[in-house]
Amino acid sequence: MPSTSRKKRLGREELQGIVELCESIEDKGLNPFLVDIEDLVAIMREYFKEWEKPDELILDAEALNRISTIIKLQSEWVKHRATSLYTDPFLIEDKLRTLNVQEIVEVFMKTWHPIVELEQISIHGLDESLKYWESLPPLDERWKNIGFQEWETGTVTLKEMVKQGLLADEAFSERLENFWEELKGDAGDDGKIDYWNFIGAETYKETVDRAYLTSFLVTYGYATLEIHPLEEDIFVKPYQKPVSSLGKEQLVSVPIPVSYEEWLRWRESREV
Repeated sequence: MPSTSRKKRLGREELQGIVELCESIEDKGLNPFLVDIEDLVAIMREYFKEWEKPDELILDAEALNRISTIIKLQSEWVKHRATSLYTDPFLIEDKLRTLNVQEIVEVFMKTWHPIVELEQISIHGLDESLKYWESLPPLDERWKNIGFQEWETGTVTLKEMVKQGLLADEAFSERLENFWEELKGDAGDDGKIDYWNFIGAETYKETVDRAYLTSFLVTYGYATLEIHPLEEDIFVKPYQKPVSSLGKEQLVSVPIPVSYEEWLRWRESREV
């Protein structure tokens, strides 16, 4: 015979199992008849005389409440099946097995109500299709006619852009210096500013332009990025004097998406 304390522990585990089982049936919308109500009630009756403490009686009451919920679901299940003229699939299968082929065909023809008409392809259509496929050259010959050229992606430096006439060297350098001064002025007491608060502007085009300039500030040692991956925060921290790390240490590329959707979210957060 198990001791009283051990029996109480087993009883609490049984009650908790009843509660979780009933909750699972209710939350997942399963067939409530999967639960044997008589077995659950028998378990509760077996341990009920052991309960003395309030928490034990509360657990017992919760289990009883869950069982009553399952009984209600069973009642609703039966009512729904009755009102919808539900027939068990096993009964239908058994009925079909007793019919011969002729009777099944007759039942099918009486209940079949097609809503579309399918036209069969004609002999002439089949002949034309065969001629078309036979006239096609093999796949390996057809692929030869498709020309393509493979390109490799790469990077472009500021000097190359200036050399190609995409940027004016003096104008860009002056603009970069002014942008650097703006960054130093916007930085807070801790010497940094939130990335989006710095590049964000009234228009998306201007925001992309500021992000482009910020990337050059970081690349050429005017500023650095401070990234907190867990908090998903990015800060821009200006240097008081340009710091060149080229050739001294391994540089790491940090891709930061500046999509239109991100810009809209930033605008909305500023308006709140």
